[in-house]
Amino acid sequence: MVIAFFFVLGIIVGSFLNVCITRIPEEISIVSPVSRCPRCSTPIKPYDNVPVLGWLWLRGKCRACRLPISPMYPLIELATGLLFVAAFLEFGITQATVKWLFFTCLLEILTVTDLRVRLLPDVVNWPGFAAGLLFSAVVPPNNGYADALAGRFLQVRLPGVAAGILDGILGAAFGSFLLWGLAAGYKAVRGHEGMGMGDVKMIAMIGAFLGLRGTFLTLLVGSLLGSLIGIGLVLALYLGGWRSGVAKRASRRGLGTERQLRWAIARQYQLPLGTFLGIGALAIVYGGPVIAEQWPIFKGIVG
Repeated sequence: MVIAFFFVLGIIVGSFLNVCITRIPEEISIVSPVSRCPRCSTPIKPYDNVPVLGWLWLRGKCRACRLPISPMYPLIELATGLLFVAAFLEFGITQATVKWLFFTCLLEILTVTDLRVRLLPDVVNWPGFAAGLLFSAVVPPNNGYADALAGRFLQVRLPGVAAGILDGILGAAFGSFLLWGLAAGYKAVRGHEGMGMGDVKMIAMIGAFLGLRGTFLTLLVGSLLGSLIGIGLVLALYLGGWRSGVAKRASRRGLGTERQLRWAIARQYQLPLGTFLGIGALAIVYGGPVIAEQWPIFKGIVG
C-alpha cells in the first residue's frame, strides 16, 4: 500500500512537472490557465487529465482536435512515479526522502527542458540552489568534507547544520567554478561559446544538494555518458546522411568533398550538457547506494 501511494503521488506530481517543463520556458504561469491541448489550446477535461491513463485511453490524441499529443507527458509521469517508489525503497519515510524527492523534481524539470529547448531556467536553478542548502542543513550530504576541513585548518568541530550547509557550498563552488573555467577556456581557444551559463548554475544547484563528492561524481558520470552518446549520435548522423543536401551544395562550390563536409556538419551537432548532468545526479542519488550495498569496495566512493 505504501509503495502504491508513492507511485500514485509520483505520477500526480509528474503531471505538474509536465506543466512546469512546457510553461516555464515560455514564461507562462504554471498555475493558470488550466491544462490545455498543446495544439488547439482546448482545455482538457478533468476525466481526460488522469496521469498516464488519460493519454492511453485517448490513444495519444486530443479529444477536440484529434491531433497527436506528445508521449513525453505520460513518460514523465511514469518516470516520476517510479522514482518516487525508488526513493521510498531506498530511504524509507524519512527526511532524506523528502530531500531527494524535491531534488528529483528539480532535476526532471531541468533535464527535460534542456533536452527540449536548450534552456536551463534561472527560475528553477536559483530557488533550487537555496533549497539545496536548506535541505543540506537538515540532511547533510553523505561523507561530507566540511567538518574534516574545519578540524584540520581551524581546529574546530562544526555543528551538523553548519557542516551540512558548508558541504553544500563546497559542492556548488567546486562544480560551478570548474564548468565556468572550462567554458571560458573553450571560448578562448575556439572563439565561440561551447557551454552556457545555465549549465554552471545547474551544477551549483546540484552541488548544494550533493556536496563536493557527489558533485564530482555527477560531473564524471554526466560527462562520460554525454561523451559516449555524443560520439554515437555523431556517427549515426554521419552514416544516416543528416543534412546531406547541404554537404552536396557546398561540395559543388568547391568547399571540400561531400564526405568531409558531411562529417564536419555532423560534428557540429551539440548535445545539452544539462540533460546529462541531471541524469548523472539521479544516478548518484539512486544508483550510488545500490552499488555500495552490492559491492562494498565502492562504499566510500559512491554510497
